[in-house]
Amino acid sequence: MMEKSQSNRNWVIVFVACFLGLMVDGMDLQMLSLTIPALMEEFQITKTQAGIISTWSLVGMAVGGIIGGWLSDRFGRVRMATYMMIVFSVGTALLGLVQTYEQFIVVRFLSAIGIGAEYSIVTMLMAEYVPTKKRTTILGSLQAAYSVGYLVAALLAGAILPIYGWRPLYLISILPVALAIYIRFKIPEPQGWLEAKQQPKQFKKNEWLTIFKEPKTRAIFLFWIITSTFLQFGYYGVGTWLPTYIIEDLGFNFKTMTSYLVGSYTAMILGKILAGWLADRYGRRNVYILSGLLTAISLPVIYLYNTPGNIIILLTILGFLYGAQYGINSTYMSESFPTHIRGTAVGGAYNIGRFGAAIAPIIIGIIAEAQSIGFGLATLGIAYALSGIIPALFIREKMYDPFKNKENSLDNKNENVSEDRVM
Repeated sequence: MMEKSQSNRNWVIVFVACFLGLMVDGMDLQMLSLTIPALMEEFQITKTQAGIISTWSLVGMAVGGIIGGWLSDRFGRVRMATYMMIVFSVGTALLGLVQTYEQFIVVRFLSAIGIGAEYSIVTMLMAEYVPTKKRTTILGSLQAAYSVGYLVAALLAGAILPIYGWRPLYLISILPVALAIYIRFKIPEPQGWLEAKQQPKQFKKNEWLTIFKEPKTRAIFLFWIITSTFLQFGYYGVGTWLPTYIIEDLGFNFKTMTSYLVGSYTAMILGKILAGWLADRYGRRNVYILSGLLTAISLPVIYLYNTPGNIIILLTILGFLYGAQYGINSTYMSESFPTHIRGTAVGGAYNIGRFGAAIAPIIIGIIAEAQSIGFGLATLGIAYALSGIIPALFIREKMYDPFKNKENSLDNKNENVSEDRVM
C-alpha cells in the first residue's frame, strides 16, 4: 500500500514538472510567431524571409528531437531533459541581444535544438510513468501545457511588446533554468528505463540498427515519420502564421489579435485534454483520425466563410481542433515501440517528420506573397487530412505497454510473440 502511494505521488510530481517544462517550451515557440510582424519591420524582411526563420527553427527542433531521443535511451530521460531545457532557455534569451536577421536565424536554430529535444524526452518520460488505463488522458492534459505556454506568451506579448518591443520578450526566457535544476535533482528516472539498462548485453545494441532490423518495427517507424510530417506541416504552418493572418488579412490591431489568440489557445487547451480523455475511452486511433479530418475541414471554412461577426467563433473552433491530435500523439507513438528503443524511435520518427514539415512556414510565406496568408492556411487542410488517413490505414494502437518492460523485451527477441501483442 505504501509502495502504491509512493508511485502515485511520483507520477503526480513528474506530471507537474513535465507540465511546466512543456509550458515554457510552448512559450518559447509561440514568441517567434507573435514577434514575426515586429521582426519583419526591424530587419526589413519579406514574408518569405520571415518563413525561413520558422523553417530553421523547425530544422533545429528536428535535430534536437532526434539527438535527444537517442541520448535519453543511453543516459536517462531526466538527465537529458534537464540539459536540453537549459540549452533552449539560454539560447532563447540570447535572441534578445542579436542585431541582424542572420544572427537571429543562427541563434534560433541552436536554441531550437533544445526545444525539440526537451519536447520529445518530456512526453516520453511522462508516458513511462502513467498507468495504461489513463495514459492518454494524462498525456493529453500534459500536451495542454504547450497551449498554456502559447496563452502565457500571448498575454506577455500583449503587455510587453507594444511598449518595450520584442527583445525583452525573449530575455525573460532565461527563467526556466531554475525549473531545469529542480527536475534534475527531484525527479527519478522511470522504472522501465532503469530495467531496460539492466537487461543483458544483447539489449544494448545500437538502437537505430534495432529499429531497422525488425520488419514490423521498421514499418511502423516509417509510417510514423510520414504521419508526423503531415501533422507538423499543418500544425506549425498554422501556428507560425495565424497571428500575422489576424493582423494583415483580417485587419485587426495587435491588441485585438492578442485577445483573439487568447480565446483560440484557451480552446486548444480544452481540445487537447478532451481528446486525451476520449482516446482512453474510444481508442487512440479513432480520436486521432477524427481530429485530423475535422481540422482539415475547418481551415478552408475559416478562409472562405469568415465575417467580422463570426471570426471569433471560427478561430475558437480552430483552436479547439488543430492541436487535438497532440493530445493523443505522444501516447499513440510511445505505445508503438518497446522500451529499449522507445526514445530513439519516437524521437526519430517525430523529428524526422519535422524536417519534412520545416518547409511549411516558407510555403505559406510564398503563397502569402502571391495570394494571401488565409489562402495558404486553407491549403494546410490537405496535410491535416493525410495525418488522419495514414494512421487509419497502417498504424495500430497499444502495441507495447511501457509498464511491461520485460514482456516488451521478450517481444524483440521473438518477432512472433511481438505480433501476438498487437491489438
